[in-house]
Formats: sequence, C-alpha cells, structure tokens
Amino acid sequence: MAEHAEHHAYPVGLRLSGRRVVVLGAGQVAQRRLPALIAAGADVLLVSPSATPSVEAMADTGEIRWERRGYRPGDLADAWYALISTDDPEANAAASREAEERRVWCVRSDDAEAATAWTPATGHIEGVTVAVLTGRDPRRSAALRDAVVDGLRDGRIAAPHHRPRPESEGGVPVALVGGGPGDPDLITVRGRRLLAEADVVVADRLGPRDLLDELPPHVEVIDAAKIPYGRAMAQEAINDALIEHARAGKRVVRLKGGDPFVFGRGMEEAQALVEEGIPYTVVPGISSTISVPGAAGIPVTHRGVAHEFTVVSGHVAPDDARSLVDWAALAKLRGTLVVLMGVQNSGAIAAALIEHGRGADTPVAVIQEGTTAAQRRVDATLASLGETIRAEGVRPPAVIVIGDVVTLTPR
Repeated sequence: MAEHAEHHAYPVGLRLSGRRVVVLGAGQVAQRRLPALIAAGADVLLVSPSATPSVEAMADTGEIRWERRGYRPGDLADAWYALISTDDPEANAAASREAEERRVWCVRSDDAEAATAWTPATGHIEGVTVAVLTGRDPRRSAALRDAVVDGLRDGRIAAPHHRPRPESEGGVPVALVGGGPGDPDLITVRGRRLLAEADVVVADRLGPRDLLDELPPHVEVIDAAKIPYGRAMAQEAINDALIEHARAGKRVVRLKGGDPFVFGRGMEEAQALVEEGIPYTVVPGISSTISVPGAAGIPVTHRGVAHEFTVVSGHVAPDDARSLVDWAALAKLRGTLVVLMGVQNSGAIAAALIEHGRGADTPVAVIQEGTTAAQRRVDATLASLGETIRAEGVRPPAVIVIGDVVTLTPR
C-alpha cells in the first residue's frame, strides 16, 4: 500500500548474510550499492544485460552472480530484499509490483514514492554503522551522517565545517586523492573530507570502493576502472573528464588506489590540468608497497635482515623492449624487492632474477587484495613463484614480496 505522507519510515538493520538479494540494473546506482551488500554477506543475484567495468569485476571475482539479461517475472522469487535500478521504467514498475506481491522489501532508484524501502545515508566508524533518513532530503541525510561519524571519530558530536569554494583564476582545484590499499578506513582524514565535499568523483576499481556508497545521490561517480588486461577508460578520457567538470565549477575528486604518484598516473593528470590552467591539490595515500606487506605481517625492512627495499612495476615483462627496469641490477641487491602489478608476468620476473644471480630458493610471499576482507597470502620461492601463482589462482590486485623478510614472524 502507498506510504502516508505523515508516517515516518521505520528504521531497521537488515541481516542479509547468506540471504538472497536481487539487484536489477548494473549502472552507477548498483556500482555504489553493491559493495555494501557484498560486505553484508548477501547472496547477490545481479540481473542486467550490461554492467559498468567495476560491477563486471565483482562478477568476475565471484563476489556476485550475474545473469546477463533483462528483468523477467519471477526474478524476485526467494529474495529477501531487492534493489531496482534499471533504465527501463516499465521493467522497474513490473519488478516493483512483483516485490509487492511477494512481500519483498524493495528500493527504487527512479521512484522513491513507489518503493517499500529507502536507502539511508550510511557511514562506518570503529564497528559502528550510522544510518540517517530524512525523508526526501538526501543531502541533509548525508550531512547528518557525516556529522555523527566525525563526532565519533574525534570525540565530539557536531556538524562538520564545510570550507568555502576557493576563489582562483583556474576555478576550483581538482583533488588527486590517494585512497590507500583498499580498506576504506585507511584513506587519510583529508582525503575522506574532500570526498564528502565532492560534486564529481572519478574512481578507480582499486580505490576504496566502499566509500562510494557513502556519497549522497547528487554526486556523479565516473567509473575509471582499469581492470587488468581488460577494458579500460583511456587516460585521455579521464583527463578530459577532470578538466570538463572543474571548468564547470564543480568540486572534482580523482579517487585512486594507493598513492597518486606511485604507479598511479597522478603526474600525467596533474600535467593535463596545468596545461589547461586548472589548479590541483595532491592528497598522498598509504601505498600498498608497504601497507599490504605490513597487513600480512611482513616488514619490508628489519634490523639485521634487510636495510633497504626496492619497489618495481611488473606490468611489463622483463624481455619486453618497453621495459625500463634493470632486472640484472635488481638481482644483485640484498634487500627486499616489492613488485606491483606483477601477477601476469610473475614467472618471467622470477626467471630474470634467477638468471642474473638471485637465489632460486629466495622466499617469496604474494598478498592478494591486501587490507580487505578478501586478503590472502600465498608463499613460494623464487623458483616456484610462477607455478604457485597459477596453481593457487592468484588474481590482481596482488603485491609480490621477495626476500628474507618474508620468513620473519613475531616472537
């Protein structure tokens, strides 16, 4: 039945672990809501003919089940909760009627009045989930949510101070924000605040995607996901998007995984902005080069074991003419070697190091999806690295740590 205007929504926390949730449509709305459903342990069925690259990656990694088609009557059978977000009004209405008939709580992205549930503005801090509903004023919901989360973080409960838009010749600066290695709690305070103030967010797949669910509905999220060896948004298109929206006077955040200037193409984006006379600010992020090994219990340096560590990209194979890495020199170093983007070329990298003198029995650890709930560690030696990665089904993103520090454990 229709919601009476004078009646408030009844707030409740859904325990969806292991329970069927059906998501219709795989666009921007689904991209923002799916990470929270996955984090809740829901058994997610996605029904959509196509998907954004980030949503496609969730299906490829097995986090959700994706049926590549449009809505059909009966899709909501056995569902506990439904998110309807397709661009087909008739399909949305039909699915909404089915939800009503089956008594499935249903969120409608296109028509809140026709929905039986509303998505609150949510935030998470130290095990506490804050959810705010203010009827049909989502910006106010987001502001109240932010105030409570900030108050819990620093011991006060007060609305956050919003900085005025800076006056400058080039307009509002673009923020190149390092989001850290994946855990949303590992973004810097400044990065999180700039994200909360954004009008437009250009986000990578490797950034802390859970933070996108906290953005109010008016924020435009541009998917710049770079799925390894898959489809990608060209760097020129990313640069153009930053420039276009900054010129329109919008607050733009380029949310990147790790640190913007560690294999993040942050300087390319900064150069493009400067060429157009647009100011920018860089918010450094916690790099996965150190944080991911640390999260797996591996120090990249240790007294008496390793007094240096070297970070290198493994994106280009050692025998590729485009490679700028001196693998012969790296093989002679005694310290720790940290390889990013090296899963695909792991066997060739190991062979090159062994060929140039690094011991075949050198211990190696591979940490996949470090700092996230899906983190796992696989150990090998340099000689067995490529085969171990294949046998264990290791997928990007993963950090490869080579050296004696891998064998250290707390005493």
